[in-house]
Amino acid sequence: MSSRPTIADIAARADVSVATVDRVLNGRHRVREETARKVYDAARVIGYHAAGLIRQRIERDLPVVRLGFLLLKEDQAFYRSFAAALTRAVEETPGVRGIAQIEYVKTQTPPDFVAGLDLLAGKSQAIAVASLDHHLVTRAVEGLKARGVPVFSLLSDCAQGVRESYVGLNNIKVGRTAAWLISRTAPKPGTVAVFVGSHRWHGHELRETGFRSFFREHAPHFRVLDTLVNLDTKEVTHEATLSLVERHPDLAGFYVAGGGFEGAITALRELRLDNPPSVIVNELVPETIAALYDHLIVGAIATPLDRLCRSLVDMMVQSLRNGPAEKPGQVFLPFSLHVPESL
Repeated sequence: MSSRPTIADIAARADVSVATVDRVLNGRHRVREETARKVYDAARVIGYHAAGLIRQRIERDLPVVRLGFLLLKEDQAFYRSFAAALTRAVEETPGVRGIAQIEYVKTQTPPDFVAGLDLLAGKSQAIAVASLDHHLVTRAVEGLKARGVPVFSLLSDCAQGVRESYVGLNNIKVGRTAAWLISRTAPKPGTVAVFVGSHRWHGHELRETGFRSFFREHAPHFRVLDTLVNLDTKEVTHEATLSLVERHPDLAGFYVAGGGFEGAITALRELRLDNPPSVIVNELVPETIAALYDHLIVGAIATPLDRLCRSLVDMMVQSLRNGPAEKPGQVFLPFSLHVPESL
């Protein structure tokens, strides 16, 4: 039976002296926050029984900052991981005692996003939202800005010119990357398609633009169909995928630019095609990992959640300290591409 971790174990893990750990744990003398956090991180990692007490010691004199986040689909693995990464980033931000307030929209309608923003406004000093782009959302963001609550857009931009900053991927490049991969892996030139959740999702529109522009410039021997709207649901995507394969025997590939990719994967499993199309989806979650292993899809383009959340939370805290930026900005983070052989 292994012994319980000791103060000496914490000191070794954090590369500090036992005396420093003792000062942090007992609050006898002030220790730099950076050092104290190293001690806390070490205690948490090795499972020290009083790690929670160390955290209380660190945060007792820090200002409380409440940050709100409005996300989609609480039942999806990607958004569960997103919420966990946001909470972690808020709690680990130095210089403040951060509290993450996370809410989810029930439907992807403008009034639902507005209601979510209103709910968060009552308990948050700054807000970040993954929202479709609509004048009602823009008006709500304007109202929050007038009240001194900065709003950041996540993953898909919205309220341009009013929101504080966009944080996410360069969606034009994402769409072009999906098109490039299909053009290189398709069994032969033919018909290709792209699914978007809605034309109100700015990020989906940009991905579609990038997708089409690549084929127009570099692979004109492929024919791009009219855009398919799947409402980000697996049910619609499932039926649309079955119909797509049936109507286009020369289908070379398709890209699901938003959600609902689970339906496409299910349809491909059911069809068991001898020469399946090259399919690209987003995010590395259990469903896409299994589909990559089974060679049902050729690639998954993933968002660096931990890096995004750290960058976002730092920007939110800075906006509270320093006031709004002189002009709205945007931060593009590098995405990763996963293929069957990279897992």
